[in-house]
Amino acid sequence: MASNKAPHETATTKIFHCRLIPPRPDFTFTMTKEERELMGRHADYLRGKLREGVMIMAGPVADPAGPWGLLILRVGSEAEAKAVTDGDPVAKSGRGFRYEILPMISTIM
Repeated sequence: MASNKAPHETATTKIFHCRLIPPRPDFTFTMTKEERELMGRHADYLRGKLREGVMIMAGPVADPAGPWGLLILRVGSEAEAKAVTDGDPVAKSGRGFRYEILPMISTIM
């Protein structure tokens, strides 16, 4: 019988929707040079998580209320998802970024 599980997925794997909320609603359009450099480190960090098989996808969302970042993770627990988001350079920067982490109830992948 064929499996409908994605590569790297196990019985204990969970999918988490992580929303990166920037420090201000117009952040995407008003970044300073230092903030652009920080976003470069953020992107490099996420590329590493993709290579590790932890991240499924990430990118900015064009929300009319203000853009925010989407991060979809495949990990074993919410604590593991929090460890990934806490390790993100933007989260560690002290510049007002924050993540909301929500478990997916079910997924079709």
